[in-house]
Amino acid sequence: MAAEDMVPEDVAAAGTDDNNWTRRSLLRGAAALTGAAAASSLLGGTASALAGGGDADALFRAGEFEKAGRAYEEVLRKDPRNVHAARRRGRIGLLANRFADAEKYLGTALRLAPDDKDAHYLLGDCYLRQDKLPLAAPHWQAAGEKAYAQWFAAVRGEPYQVRGDIARLPIRQMDPMPLVEVSVNGGPTKHFTFYTGASNLSMRASVAKETGLKPVASQRVEFEGGFMWAHYGILDSFELGGIELRNVPVGWSSTESGEDTDTDSDGMIGTWVFSHLLTTFDYAGRQLVLRRRTPEAAGRVHAASVRAGAEPLPLWLADQFLHTRGTVTGASGSGTGVVGVNFGGSGGESAAVVFADTAEKLGVRTDHGRPLGTFAHSHPAVTYPCYPREIRIGDAAARDIYCESHPQAALAPYGFDVRAAFFHCFHKPYALTLDLTAMHLYIAATAP
Repeated sequence: MAAEDMVPEDVAAAGTDDNNWTRRSLLRGAAALTGAAAASSLLGGTASALAGGGDADALFRAGEFEKAGRAYEEVLRKDPRNVHAARRRGRIGLLANRFADAEKYLGTALRLAPDDKDAHYLLGDCYLRQDKLPLAAPHWQAAGEKAYAQWFAAVRGEPYQVRGDIARLPIRQMDPMPLVEVSVNGGPTKHFTFYTGASNLSMRASVAKETGLKPVASQRVEFEGGFMWAHYGILDSFELGGIELRNVPVGWSSTESGEDTDTDSDGMIGTWVFSHLLTTFDYAGRQLVLRRRTPEAAGRVHAASVRAGAEPLPLWLADQFLHTRGTVTGASGSGTGVVGVNFGGSGGESAAVVFADTAEKLGVRTDHGRPLGTFAHSHPAVTYPCYPREIRIGDAAARDIYCESHPQAALAPYGFDVRAAFFHCFHKPYALTLDLTAMHLYIAATAP
Protein backbone atom coordinates (compact mmCIF):
# COMPACT_ATOMS: atom_id res chain seq x y z
CA MET A 1 0.00 0.00 0.00
CA ALA A 2 1.93 2.95 -1.18
CA ALA A 3 0.82 6.51 -0.86
CA GLU A 4 1.86 8.21 -4.03
CA ASP A 5 1.18 11.26 -6.19
CA MET A 6 2.12 14.64 -4.75
CA VAL A 7 2.86 13.57 -1.20
CA PRO A 8 6.00 13.84 0.90
CA GLU A 9 7.98 10.67 1.44
CA ASP A 10 7.09 10.32 5.11
CA VAL A 11 3.47 9.70 4.12
CA ALA A 12 4.36 7.50 1.16
CA ALA A 13 6.40 5.27 3.44
CA ALA A 14 3.14 4.08 4.96
CA GLY A 15 3.12 1.48 2.20
CA THR A 16 5.38 -0.88 4.07
CA ASP A 17 3.89 -4.32 3.70
CA ASP A 18 5.02 -4.81 0.10
CA ASN A 19 8.33 -3.26 -0.87
CA ASN A 20 7.78 -3.71 -4.59
CA TRP A 21 4.33 -2.11 -4.46
CA THR A 22 5.81 1.25 -3.49
CA ARG A 23 8.22 1.22 -6.42
CA ARG A 24 5.71 -0.07 -8.91
CA SER A 25 2.90 2.24 -7.97
CA LEU A 26 5.21 5.21 -8.35
CA LEU A 27 6.12 4.03 -11.82
CA ARG A 28 2.62 3.02 -12.83
CA GLY A 29 0.90 6.36 -12.26
CA ALA A 30 2.10 8.87 -14.80
CA ALA A 31 1.62 11.65 -12.27
CA ALA A 32 3.32 9.73 -9.50
CA LEU A 33 6.52 11.72 -9.31
CA THR A 34 5.50 14.94 -10.99
CA GLY A 35 4.16 16.74 -7.96
CA ALA A 36 6.36 15.29 -5.24
CA ALA A 37 8.84 18.14 -5.10
CA ALA A 38 6.12 20.77 -5.20
CA ALA A 39 4.18 19.09 -2.42
CA SER A 40 7.22 18.84 -0.21
CA SER A 41 7.88 22.53 -0.79
CA LEU A 42 4.24 23.37 -0.19
CA LEU A 43 3.97 21.47 3.04
CA GLY A 44 7.30 22.66 4.35
CA GLY A 45 6.35 26.25 3.60
CA THR A 46 3.00 25.88 5.32
CA ALA A 47 4.53 24.30 8.39
CA SER A 48 7.18 27.00 8.75
CA ALA A 49 4.91 30.02 8.24
CA LEU A 50 3.24 29.92 11.63
CA ALA A 51 3.73 33.53 12.66
CA GLY A 52 0.50 35.17 13.75
CA GLY A 53 -1.57 31.99 13.88
CA GLY A 54 -1.35 31.15 17.58
CA ASP A 55 -4.30 29.14 18.79
CA ALA A 56 -5.59 28.76 15.25
CA ASP A 57 -2.50 26.77 14.30
CA ALA A 58 -2.85 24.55 17.36
CA LEU A 59 -6.50 23.87 16.53
CA PHE A 60 -5.63 23.09 12.92
CA ARG A 61 -2.84 20.74 13.94
CA ALA A 62 -5.25 18.92 16.29
CA GLY A 63 -7.74 18.41 13.43
CA GLU A 64 -10.33 20.77 14.91
CA PHE A 65 -10.94 22.27 11.51
CA GLU A 66 -14.21 24.12 12.16
CA LYS A 67 -12.79 25.81 15.26
CA ALA A 68 -9.52 26.53 13.45
CA GLY A 69 -11.42 28.13 10.58
CA ARG A 70 -13.18 30.53 12.91
CA ALA A 71 -9.88 31.30 14.65
CA TYR A 72 -8.16 32.12 11.34
CA GLU A 73 -11.08 34.38 10.41
CA GLU A 74 -10.54 36.24 13.68
CA VAL A 75 -6.82 36.56 12.86
CA LEU A 76 -7.74 38.04 9.48
CA ARG A 77 -10.15 40.50 11.05
CA LYS A 78 -7.32 41.81 13.18
CA ASP A 79 -4.62 41.45 10.53
CA PRO A 80 -6.15 41.45 7.02
CA ARG A 81 -2.71 41.08 5.42
CA ASN A 82 -1.84 37.80 7.16
CA VAL A 83 -1.00 35.49 4.25
CA HIS A 84 -0.58 32.42 6.41
CA ALA A 85 -4.03 32.81 7.99
CA ALA A 86 -5.66 33.34 4.58
CA ARG A 87 -3.90 30.32 3.08
CA ARG A 88 -4.75 28.10 6.03
CA ARG A 89 -8.38 29.22 6.02
CA GLY A 90 -8.49 28.40 2.31
CA ARG A 91 -7.00 24.98 2.96
CA ILE A 92 -9.68 24.26 5.57
CA GLY A 93 -12.35 25.03 2.97
CA LEU A 94 -10.61 22.73 0.49
CA LEU A 95 -10.36 19.86 2.99
CA ALA A 96 -14.17 19.81 3.16
CA ASN A 97 -14.75 20.56 -0.56
CA ARG A 98 -16.26 23.92 0.39
CA PHE A 99 -15.07 25.51 -2.78
CA ALA A 100 -16.48 29.01 -2.30
CA ASP A 101 -14.58 29.32 0.98
CA ALA A 102 -11.42 27.91 -0.56
CA GLU A 103 -11.55 30.27 -3.53
CA LYS A 104 -12.27 33.28 -1.33
CA TYR A 105 -9.40 32.83 1.10
CA LEU A 106 -6.84 31.43 -1.32
CA GLY A 107 -7.66 34.34 -3.62
CA THR A 108 -6.99 36.67 -0.70
CA ALA A 109 -3.64 34.97 -0.08
CA LEU A 110 -2.66 35.46 -3.71
CA ARG A 111 -3.69 39.10 -3.74
CA LEU A 112 -1.42 39.60 -0.74
CA ALA A 113 1.40 37.45 -2.17
CA PRO A 114 0.95 36.89 -5.93
CA ASP A 115 3.95 34.56 -6.17
CA ASP A 116 2.95 32.30 -3.27
CA LYS A 117 3.41 28.82 -4.75
CA ASP A 118 1.59 27.20 -1.83
CA ALA A 119 -1.59 29.18 -2.47
CA HIS A 120 -1.33 28.58 -6.23
CA TYR A 121 -0.98 24.83 -5.61
CA LEU A 122 -4.06 24.75 -3.38
CA LEU A 123 -6.15 26.91 -5.70
CA GLY A 124 -5.15 24.73 -8.65
CA ASP A 125 -6.39 21.72 -6.68
CA CYS A 126 -9.59 23.58 -5.81
CA TYR A 127 -10.41 24.24 -9.49
CA LEU A 128 -9.36 20.70 -10.41
CA ARG A 129 -11.91 19.22 -8.00
CA GLN A 130 -14.63 21.32 -9.63
CA ASP A 131 -13.59 20.21 -13.14
CA LYS A 132 -12.64 23.81 -13.96
CA LEU A 133 -9.46 22.66 -15.63
CA PRO A 134 -8.80 25.84 -17.69
CA LEU A 135 -8.83 27.79 -14.41
CA ALA A 136 -6.64 25.20 -12.68
CA ALA A 137 -3.91 25.17 -15.34
CA PRO A 138 -2.33 28.62 -14.72
CA HIS A 139 -2.19 27.95 -10.98
CA TRP A 140 -0.42 24.65 -11.51
CA GLN A 141 1.98 26.50 -13.80
CA ALA A 142 2.63 29.12 -11.12
CA ALA A 143 3.15 26.35 -8.56
CA GLY A 144 5.90 24.87 -10.74
CA GLU A 145 3.81 22.01 -12.15
CA LYS A 146 4.43 22.58 -15.87
CA ALA A 147 3.32 19.11 -17.04
CA TYR A 148 0.09 19.28 -15.06
CA ALA A 149 -0.60 22.74 -16.45
CA GLN A 150 -0.12 21.52 -20.03
CA TRP A 151 -2.25 18.45 -19.38
CA PHE A 152 -5.23 20.32 -17.96
CA ALA A 153 -5.02 23.12 -20.50
CA ALA A 154 -5.35 20.50 -23.26
CA VAL A 155 -8.70 19.15 -22.01
CA ARG A 156 -11.55 20.45 -24.14
CA GLY A 157 -15.11 20.52 -22.86
CA GLU A 158 -16.43 18.94 -19.68
CA PRO A 159 -14.14 16.27 -18.19
CA TYR A 160 -15.42 13.15 -16.46
CA GLN A 161 -18.82 13.15 -18.17
CA VAL A 162 -20.91 10.43 -16.48
CA ARG A 163 -23.27 8.21 -18.47
CA GLY A 164 -25.39 5.62 -16.70
CA ASP A 165 -26.80 5.54 -13.19
CA ILE A 166 -25.32 2.56 -11.37
CA ALA A 167 -22.69 -0.14 -11.82
CA ARG A 168 -21.80 -3.14 -9.69
CA LEU A 169 -18.35 -4.39 -10.55
CA PRO A 170 -17.32 -7.74 -9.05
CA ILE A 171 -13.86 -7.65 -7.50
CA ARG A 172 -12.36 -10.53 -9.46
CA GLN A 173 -9.24 -10.66 -7.29
CA MET A 174 -8.83 -9.25 -3.79
CA ASP A 175 -5.15 -9.94 -3.06
CA PRO A 176 -2.36 -9.08 -3.51
CA MET A 177 -4.30 -6.21 -5.09
CA PRO A 178 -7.97 -5.88 -6.07
CA LEU A 179 -8.83 -6.22 -9.76
CA VAL A 180 -12.02 -5.22 -11.61
CA GLU A 181 -12.97 -5.50 -15.26
CA VAL A 182 -13.20 -2.33 -17.35
CA SER A 183 -13.18 -1.28 -20.98
CA VAL A 184 -10.94 1.41 -22.44
CA ASN A 185 -12.30 3.28 -25.47
CA GLY A 186 -14.77 0.46 -26.09
CA GLY A 187 -12.02 -2.14 -26.42
CA PRO A 188 -11.73 -5.63 -24.92
CA THR A 189 -11.93 -6.24 -21.18
CA LYS A 190 -8.97 -5.02 -19.12
CA HIS A 191 -8.14 -5.75 -15.51
CA PHE A 192 -7.57 -2.57 -13.51
CA THR A 193 -6.75 -2.24 -9.85
CA PHE A 194 -7.87 0.72 -7.74
CA TYR A 195 -6.20 2.75 -5.02
CA THR A 196 -7.19 6.02 -3.35
CA GLY A 197 -3.53 6.73 -2.63
CA ALA A 198 -3.24 7.45 -6.35
CA SER A 199 -4.76 10.54 -7.90
CA ASN A 200 -5.63 10.08 -11.56
CA LEU A 201 -6.65 7.22 -13.81
CA SER A 202 -3.52 5.55 -15.15
CA MET A 203 -2.66 2.58 -17.36
CA ARG A 204 0.24 0.59 -18.72
CA ALA A 205 2.11 2.10 -21.65
CA SER A 206 1.17 -0.88 -23.83
CA VAL A 207 -2.54 -0.31 -23.10
CA ALA A 208 -2.19 3.37 -23.98
CA LYS A 209 -0.49 2.38 -27.26
CA GLU A 210 -3.17 -0.21 -28.03
CA THR A 211 -5.84 2.42 -27.39
CA GLY A 212 -4.17 4.94 -29.66
CA LEU A 213 -3.55 7.51 -26.93
CA LYS A 214 -1.17 10.36 -27.68
CA PRO A 215 0.39 12.43 -24.90
CA VAL A 216 -0.46 16.10 -24.60
CA ALA A 217 2.41 16.50 -22.14
CA SER A 218 5.38 14.36 -21.15
CA GLN A 219 8.10 14.52 -18.56
CA ARG A 220 11.38 12.64 -18.16
CA VAL A 221 11.81 11.71 -14.52
CA GLU A 222 14.83 10.38 -12.67
CA PHE A 223 14.00 7.28 -10.66
CA GLU A 224 16.22 4.96 -8.60
CA GLY A 225 19.35 5.74 -10.55
CA GLY A 226 17.65 5.63 -13.94
CA PHE A 227 14.97 7.48 -15.87
CA MET A 228 11.36 6.95 -16.90
CA TRP A 229 8.85 8.91 -18.92
CA ALA A 230 5.57 10.15 -17.48
CA HIS A 231 2.95 10.86 -20.14
CA TYR A 232 -0.40 12.63 -19.88
CA GLY A 233 -3.38 12.42 -22.22
CA ILE A 234 -7.16 12.48 -22.50
CA LEU A 235 -9.18 9.27 -22.82
CA ASP A 236 -12.41 9.30 -24.83
CA SER A 237 -14.21 6.56 -22.91
CA PHE A 238 -13.70 4.53 -19.74
CA GLU A 239 -16.43 1.97 -18.99
CA LEU A 240 -16.98 0.46 -15.55
CA GLY A 241 -19.90 -1.90 -16.05
CA GLY A 242 -23.06 0.21 -16.28
CA ILE A 243 -21.17 3.49 -15.81
CA GLU A 244 -19.21 5.18 -18.58
CA LEU A 245 -16.93 8.17 -18.08
CA ARG A 246 -16.02 10.29 -21.08
CA ASN A 247 -13.26 12.84 -21.65
CA VAL A 248 -11.10 11.52 -18.82
CA PRO A 249 -7.58 12.81 -18.00
CA VAL A 250 -5.31 9.74 -17.96
CA GLY A 251 -1.63 9.06 -17.37
CA TRP A 252 0.82 6.32 -18.25
CA SER A 253 4.53 5.74 -17.74
CA SER A 254 7.20 3.97 -19.73
CA THR A 255 10.84 3.09 -19.70
CA GLU A 256 13.24 5.09 -21.83
CA SER A 257 12.72 2.55 -24.62
CA GLY A 258 8.92 2.82 -24.37
CA GLU A 259 8.26 -0.45 -22.52
CA ASP A 260 5.84 -0.98 -19.64
CA THR A 261 7.11 -0.07 -16.19
CA ASP A 262 4.73 -2.54 -14.54
CA THR A 263 2.66 -5.54 -15.58
CA ASP A 264 0.78 -6.45 -12.39
CA SER A 265 -2.43 -5.02 -13.85
CA ASP A 266 -3.57 -3.12 -16.92
CA GLY A 267 -4.06 0.12 -15.01
CA MET A 268 -5.11 1.86 -11.82
CA ILE A 269 -8.22 3.84 -10.88
CA GLY A 270 -7.41 6.72 -8.53
CA THR A 271 -9.32 9.13 -6.34
CA TRP A 272 -10.10 11.62 -9.12
CA VAL A 273 -12.36 9.02 -10.75
CA PHE A 274 -14.11 8.03 -7.51
CA SER A 275 -14.67 11.67 -6.59
CA HIS A 276 -17.02 12.01 -9.58
CA LEU A 277 -19.20 9.15 -8.36
CA LEU A 278 -20.95 7.96 -5.24
CA THR A 279 -18.67 5.01 -4.54
CA THR A 280 -19.09 2.02 -2.24
CA PHE A 281 -16.03 -0.14 -1.67
CA ASP A 282 -17.97 -3.27 -0.75
CA TYR A 283 -15.17 -5.45 0.55
CA ALA A 284 -17.60 -7.78 2.32
CA GLY A 285 -19.56 -8.36 -0.89
CA ARG A 286 -16.43 -8.29 -3.10
CA GLN A 287 -17.73 -5.58 -5.40
CA LEU A 288 -17.42 -1.92 -6.29
CA VAL A 289 -20.78 -0.15 -6.39
CA LEU A 290 -20.67 3.05 -8.45
CA ARG A 291 -23.59 5.47 -8.66
CA ARG A 292 -24.16 8.70 -10.50
CA ARG A 293 -23.64 11.42 -7.90
CA THR A 294 -27.10 12.98 -7.43
CA PRO A 295 -28.93 14.27 -4.35
CA GLU A 296 -31.49 11.48 -4.76
CA ALA A 297 -28.85 8.75 -4.89
CA ALA A 298 -27.03 10.27 -1.91
CA GLY A 299 -30.29 10.40 0.04
CA ARG A 300 -31.02 6.74 -0.64
CA VAL A 301 -27.50 5.71 0.36
CA HIS A 302 -27.70 7.79 3.53
CA ALA A 303 -31.05 6.25 4.53
CA ALA A 304 -29.90 2.70 3.80
CA SER A 305 -26.63 3.22 5.67
CA VAL A 306 -28.36 4.62 8.74
CA ARG A 307 -30.81 1.69 8.72
CA ALA A 308 -27.78 -0.60 8.70
CA GLY A 309 -26.40 1.23 11.74
CA ALA A 310 -23.78 3.28 9.88
CA GLU A 311 -23.94 6.89 11.03
CA PRO A 312 -22.13 9.37 8.77
CA LEU A 313 -18.52 10.02 9.72
CA PRO A 314 -16.67 13.19 8.71
CA LEU A 315 -14.56 13.06 5.58
CA TRP A 316 -11.67 15.32 4.56
CA LEU A 317 -9.65 15.30 1.36
CA ALA A 318 -6.02 16.46 1.25
CA ASP A 319 -4.72 16.14 -2.30
CA GLN A 320 -6.16 12.70 -3.15
CA PHE A 321 -5.83 11.33 0.39
CA LEU A 322 -8.98 10.63 2.39
CA HIS A 323 -9.21 11.26 6.13
CA THR A 324 -11.75 10.76 8.89
CA ARG A 325 -11.68 10.40 12.67
CA GLY A 326 -10.42 7.21 14.25
CA THR A 327 -8.83 5.74 17.34
CA VAL A 328 -5.68 3.79 18.14
CA THR A 329 -5.54 2.09 21.55
CA GLY A 330 -2.51 0.66 23.35
CA ALA A 331 -1.69 -0.47 26.87
CA SER A 332 -1.21 3.14 28.04
CA GLY A 333 -4.38 4.62 26.57
CA SER A 334 -6.19 5.69 23.41
CA GLY A 335 -5.47 8.36 20.84
CA THR A 336 -8.44 9.70 18.89
CA GLY A 337 -8.09 12.14 16.04
CA VAL A 338 -7.65 12.43 12.29
CA VAL A 339 -6.64 9.21 10.53
CA GLY A 340 -6.10 8.32 6.91
CA VAL A 341 -8.36 5.84 5.11
CA ASN A 342 -7.04 4.16 1.98
CA PHE A 343 -9.01 1.85 -0.29
CA GLY A 344 -7.51 -0.69 -2.64
CA GLY A 345 -3.81 -0.90 -3.27
CA SER A 346 -1.64 -3.84 -2.40
CA GLY A 347 -3.42 -6.08 0.10
CA GLY A 348 -0.65 -7.23 2.39
CA GLU A 349 -1.22 -8.15 6.01
CA SER A 350 -0.95 -4.79 7.78
CA ALA A 351 -4.29 -3.25 8.77
CA ALA A 352 -2.85 0.18 9.56
CA VAL A 353 0.34 2.17 9.86
CA VAL A 354 0.86 4.10 13.09
CA PHE A 355 2.91 7.24 12.54
CA ALA A 356 5.67 8.97 14.48
CA ASP A 357 5.86 8.28 18.24
CA THR A 358 2.15 7.48 18.60
CA ALA A 359 2.82 3.78 19.22
CA GLU A 360 5.31 4.57 21.98
CA LYS A 361 3.07 7.15 23.67
CA LEU A 362 0.05 4.84 23.68
CA GLY A 363 1.99 1.78 24.78
CA VAL A 364 1.36 -0.16 21.56
CA ARG A 365 3.34 -3.41 21.58
CA THR A 366 6.03 -2.99 18.92
CA ASP A 367 8.61 -5.49 17.70
CA HIS A 368 11.69 -3.31 17.26
CA GLY A 369 13.77 -6.41 16.62
CA ARG A 370 12.09 -6.95 13.24
CA PRO A 371 12.73 -3.86 11.12
CA LEU A 372 10.93 -3.87 7.78
CA GLY A 373 12.61 -2.11 4.88
CA THR A 374 10.65 -0.34 2.18
CA PHE A 375 10.87 2.62 -0.19
CA ALA A 376 9.06 5.92 -0.34
CA HIS A 377 9.56 8.00 -3.48
CA SER A 378 12.63 5.81 -4.13
CA HIS A 379 14.10 6.59 -0.70
CA PRO A 380 14.58 3.83 1.90
CA ALA A 381 12.32 3.76 4.98
CA VAL A 382 12.06 1.43 7.99
CA THR A 383 8.94 0.35 9.88
CA TYR A 384 8.28 -2.17 12.65
CA PRO A 385 5.50 -4.71 13.34
CA CYS A 386 3.12 -3.51 16.04
CA TYR A 387 -0.09 -4.77 17.64
CA PRO A 388 -2.52 -2.14 18.98
CA ARG A 389 -5.14 -3.36 21.41
CA GLU A 390 -7.71 -1.83 19.09
CA ILE A 391 -7.97 0.34 16.01
CA ARG A 392 -11.35 1.85 15.23
CA ILE A 393 -13.27 4.01 12.77
CA GLY A 394 -16.83 4.60 13.92
CA ASP A 395 -18.32 1.20 14.83
CA ALA A 396 -15.75 -0.67 12.73
CA ALA A 397 -12.99 -2.05 14.95
CA ALA A 398 -10.18 -4.60 14.91
CA ARG A 399 -8.47 -5.86 18.05
CA ASP A 400 -4.92 -7.12 18.46
CA ILE A 401 -4.44 -6.97 14.71
CA TYR A 402 -1.12 -6.77 12.92
CA CYS A 403 -0.12 -3.21 12.02
CA GLU A 404 3.14 -1.37 11.46
CA SER A 405 4.69 1.61 13.19
CA HIS A 406 6.67 4.21 11.30
CA PRO A 407 8.52 6.23 13.94
CA GLN A 408 10.45 8.33 11.41
CA ALA A 409 7.32 9.68 9.74
CA ALA A 410 6.27 13.25 10.40
CA LEU A 411 3.06 13.35 12.42
CA ALA A 412 1.66 16.36 10.57
CA PRO A 413 2.62 16.12 6.87
CA TYR A 414 -0.29 18.37 5.87
CA GLY A 415 -0.03 20.65 8.88
CA PHE A 416 -2.48 18.56 10.92
CA ASP A 417 -1.76 15.44 12.95
CA VAL A 418 -2.49 12.12 11.25
CA ARG A 419 -1.72 9.47 13.84
CA ALA A 420 -2.45 6.43 11.69
CA ALA A 421 -3.61 5.33 8.27
CA PHE A 422 -6.04 2.43 7.79
CA PHE A 423 -5.60 0.14 4.80
CA HIS A 424 -7.05 -2.65 2.67
CA CYS A 425 -6.80 -5.40 5.33
CA PHE A 426 -8.82 -3.44 7.93
CA HIS A 427 -11.71 -2.84 5.52
CA LYS A 428 -12.35 -6.45 4.45
CA PRO A 429 -15.35 -7.16 6.76
CA TYR A 430 -17.14 -3.97 5.69
CA ALA A 431 -18.72 -1.92 2.92
CA LEU A 432 -17.49 1.68 2.92
CA THR A 433 -19.25 4.46 1.02
CA LEU A 434 -17.73 7.81 0.08
CA ASP A 435 -20.02 10.80 -0.36
CA LEU A 436 -17.64 13.52 -1.53
CA THR A 437 -20.47 16.04 -1.89
CA ALA A 438 -21.69 15.95 1.70
CA MET A 439 -18.19 14.80 2.77
CA HIS A 440 -19.41 11.78 4.69
CA LEU A 441 -18.00 8.29 5.10
CA TYR A 442 -20.31 5.36 5.91
CA ILE A 443 -19.07 2.01 7.20
CA ALA A 444 -21.50 -0.92 7.41
CA ALA A 445 -21.46 -4.70 7.28
CA THR A 446 -23.36 -4.70 3.97
CA ALA A 447 -23.49 -2.34 1.00
CA PRO A 448 -26.35 0.19 0.83
